[in-house]
Amino acid sequence: MSTFAHTKDKNMKKYAFIILIVCATLLSSCAAEFNRVYKSNDINYKYEFAKECFANGKFNQAVVLLQELVTIQKGTDKAQECLYMLAMAQYCDRDYESASATFKKYFSSYPKGIFAEQACFYIGQSLYQSTPEPRLDQTATVGAINAYQEFMDYFPESSYKERAQKRLYELQDKLILKEYLSAKLYYTLGDYFGNCIHGGSNYEACIVTSENTLKTYPFTSMREDFAVLIMKSKYELAQQSVEEKRIDRYREAEDECYAFINEFPESAERATAEKYLQKCKKITGDI
Repeated sequence: MSTFAHTKDKNMKKYAFIILIVCATLLSSCAAEFNRVYKSNDINYKYEFAKECFANGKFNQAVVLLQELVTIQKGTDKAQECLYMLAMAQYCDRDYESASATFKKYFSSYPKGIFAEQACFYIGQSLYQSTPEPRLDQTATVGAINAYQEFMDYFPESSYKERAQKRLYELQDKLILKEYLSAKLYYTLGDYFGNCIHGGSNYEACIVTSENTLKTYPFTSMREDFAVLIMKSKYELAQQSVEEKRIDRYREAEDECYAFINEFPESAERATAEKYLQKCKKITGDI
């Protein structure tokens, strides 16, 4: 290594060490200042420092101070702002469960308050952030949908309405996908447990799940996907049926194939529907 390179490397390590010391000093200084404010009995000083923390993105510190101040400021002219700022700090700190509870508390305490519209909207936003992927339990998703719907009922002219509507549709799509995955699983299981020989419970479960979803969400973009599952399940159910139910179930499958072709004439599954039709007709005698 040349003398120049060695000197340069040495200087870089020196500067890095200096930067580390400066950062450590600043952090220590900030921590000391926060502890001093936290222990202070000067409520106004503490409140202004909490606002400064919030403005500077130090949401965790803001939450700690505001949790205490919410109780102290109750009944004062700062009570509303304090409670709303606590909720927003929790939201920005990604503590969505606490944020939704605090926004709800604000809205129930001040339904006509200064921040009532925003608080009501952010109840939905907080719950939205907590919603899981479609395969998991969707209780939180239903809660978020209800929150957005209530927001639009309370504030039909709000500037947040379009965002709330968009989120609501997005969450509904998640519920629909959840139902589709459940229906598809039933279809995939088929007679795996031997159920179809004695009534076809897996295929019937697929049909019921799909039909109920289409009744609830008739204009879903996944309508064709559900229709495919219903058609295929009815055909498989007919094939697995006991003798006394066989003809009726083939007729139901036949009707489903006609309905599918009429509604989705350009579907990639049309050939499957036509193949099923021919097989059903041979059994029902409708050729």
